[in-house]
Amino acid sequence: MMMALGTFVFSLSTLAYQQLQRSSSWRHASSERVGARAARQFVGPGDDTIKLSGLVAPEITGTPASLETIRSLADEGRPLSLVDGAGQVHGAYVIDGLEETSSLFFTDGTPRRIEFNISLTRVDDEAMAEDSQTAEASA
Repeated sequence: MMMALGTFVFSLSTLAYQQLQRSSSWRHASSERVGARAARQFVGPGDDTIKLSGLVAPEITGTPASLETIRSLADEGRPLSLVDGAGQVHGAYVIDGLEETSSLFFTDGTPRRIEFNISLTRVDDEAMAEDSQTAEASA
């Protein structure tokens, strides 16, 4: 297992990403001052995004059905726990985007190669707790 996003497990047999890019920011509010630089105050963490890019080559690695699973999870719009293969919990993330590029087609139009990019954005862990409470209440 490379990583798990909710119930979806990234691996060689499902979706193997080749690159993981993480971007973090922090927010600082500013207040203008006369004759001096603006005063700044730390107001909290900003966006924390992860981009996964990789390749599906059904004859070698991954399956196109795994991309449909990611699409279904994104359609639900729920925050999902992100845990890497070493067991480190990264927090709750939502799927912002999925890009696919198909190439090297068989005669029936089936692609031999699908490159993908998945964009994830961290949300407050409370959002995941609220979502699970809502699910329990409706059950």
